[in-house]
Amino acid sequence: MATPDPDHTVDQLLARARAWAGADPDPATRAQLQRELDAADGGDAAAAAVLADRFDGTLEFGTAGLRGALGPGPNRMNRVVVTRAAAGLAAYLLEEGPAAGSGRGRLRVVVGYDARHLSLDFARDTAAVMAGAGIEAMVLPRALPTPVLAYAVRELGCAAGVMVTASHNPPEDNGYKVYLGDGSQIVSPADAAIAARIAEVGAHADVARSDAWTTLDEGLVDRYLDTVAGLAEDGPRDLAIVYTPLHGVGAEPVLQVLETAGFTAPSVVASQEQPDPDFPTVAFPNPEEPGAMDEALALAVRTGADLVVANDPDADRCAAAVPADTGWRLLRGDEIGALLAHHLMRRGRHGTWACSIVSSSLLARMAEAAGEPHAQTLTGFKWISRAEGLVFGYEEALGYCCDPEHVRDKDGVSALLLLCELAAQCKAEDRTLLDVLDDLAAAHGLHATDQVSVRVADLALIARAMTTLREEPPAALGGLAVEGVDDLAAGGDGLPPTDGLRYRLAGGARVVVRPSGTEPKVKAYLEVVVPVEDVAPGEDRTSAVAAARIAAATRLDALGADLRHRLGG
Repeated sequence: MATPDPDHTVDQLLARARAWAGADPDPATRAQLQRELDAADGGDAAAAAVLADRFDGTLEFGTAGLRGALGPGPNRMNRVVVTRAAAGLAAYLLEEGPAAGSGRGRLRVVVGYDARHLSLDFARDTAAVMAGAGIEAMVLPRALPTPVLAYAVRELGCAAGVMVTASHNPPEDNGYKVYLGDGSQIVSPADAAIAARIAEVGAHADVARSDAWTTLDEGLVDRYLDTVAGLAEDGPRDLAIVYTPLHGVGAEPVLQVLETAGFTAPSVVASQEQPDPDFPTVAFPNPEEPGAMDEALALAVRTGADLVVANDPDADRCAAAVPADTGWRLLRGDEIGALLAHHLMRRGRHGTWACSIVSSSLLARMAEAAGEPHAQTLTGFKWISRAEGLVFGYEEALGYCCDPEHVRDKDGVSALLLLCELAAQCKAEDRTLLDVLDDLAAAHGLHATDQVSVRVADLALIARAMTTLREEPPAALGGLAVEGVDDLAAGGDGLPPTDGLRYRLAGGARVVVRPSGTEPKVKAYLEVVVPVEDVAPGEDRTSAVAAARIAAATRLDALGADLRHRLGG
């Protein structure tokens, strides 16, 4: 086999980059690419390496749509890549015809966007391509939460929806999330079919466009906000709330929903209230990340708040913190999921209660005790939202679907409202959300969860870690014997195949290891279950629950240390 000529390879790379620069409709990315081309032409090896990364491959379209760093080239998020994605989606919808339709005649698509860099440009490009393909295209009136787009798909009878967002990713990223007519995110085989249509799209200049698309008015947004506010029932509203949207688009919708539902306006973290695509006060705009909620917690201390709530930048996730004996305590996603499920069960909701395979098994026990069906799905709301008969679904990564009739996706605005409602009810009874969690532990056993997350610069390290775990399975983890291993890549339990391993450990403990679907991370999800010692009727069970929590924390610490070592964290 002949050895490739490195100079010829570089020449090909530079030729591809020049052709891209010539067709790029965005003056900013075109100028950025030209600077890198000039540097590479001058022998700058670092610039050549950057170009190679931009043009060595294509940003792949999958069940998460598109997501990646902004910049020129096919391996980045930019207007050329988005235009091709929109053209491929349009071709798919036209090919599917009635199967993708809304039952209202002409195919229609609604497009939403958040406040990230270039989100509005990507939304307008998408609408122009849809209109150019003969599809009715509508754009939301302003930067809004992702659940507004999910609501709009169903409310407007659309064949599809597109949300331009990278959710809680770093500021240099953006993304492109696709929903079909049922209001849920795409899954296989639709993702592969759309990707195939994208691959067939020709030159950017040849993609048909039209300005015959419309911008929706505020009426659609008002209907969404009224629908969310309507989830709250009459009851106590005395609650001092601190809120942060983490520089995202949640503030205005959340404040309006809380006001409509009768709550006093929360204290908002001023430095994080307005949308800012650079997220200047946080290292990562993800309320799960250490330090992300520090400013909100500091404000809660100053104001004597009862509850801290937060959204991620596109407001489809909800985080919370509560006062405890040792200071403010961040609630885990599984704890919020259990609280919301308890709240809705107590209100008489009936149907399927669903969570992902990496979420706590507590929801299954709660559903069983209530005589209700429970479903376990793969991670992601594209799967949770499709659980048959769904009335509530959640995943441990702070995502909650509280009103699947209207929003078949996670919705941080409705989850926040219902959590505030439950907290106000507890306060009126001289109780707290932590007391409710103690009730659930006493009834079903203490289910304690944690997560080990290892971020990598080289994605090959993730594949290597998963291969090692498969080829050298551990006999024990954290001192607990491994009683069984499920390779999720083989499917089973009615689940589609996915890259992951589930370890069933002694004492009902469980570990799931999987690569992140949206970030360069490998994650391990840990759960231990500790029975709460019975107490005599009328006796205080506080010490029994506390003892169970101490035992659970010890087991989680051991599991976490073991998994960090195995995953290289």
